[in-house]
Amino acid sequence: MSRDLPDLTHLVRPGAEFALRVTPKASRDRIVAAGGVLRVYVTVAPEDGKANAAVQKLLAKSLGVAKSRLTLLRGQTSRDKLFRLE
Repeated sequence: MSRDLPDLTHLVRPGAEFALRVTPKASRDRIVAAGGVLRVYVTVAPEDGKANAAVQKLLAKSLGVAKSRLTLLRGQTSRDKLFRLE
């Protein structure tokens, strides 16, 4: 696993929800878990859902699950997002 991705496999359970704060156009892709808040940094621009797709892929990799198991519930156009693990 990449050094910029924390091991979040302990959070994997059906129905789990993940609140994230996203920073698009970052210098590198990474996830920072600090103070109970997940901050996700992605290098892509927030256009046509590209940043959301990058966040979903990064979160799935960190959780060790298929990205198809993650559903964006809230925050399609916001920096604050809520994903659910199916």
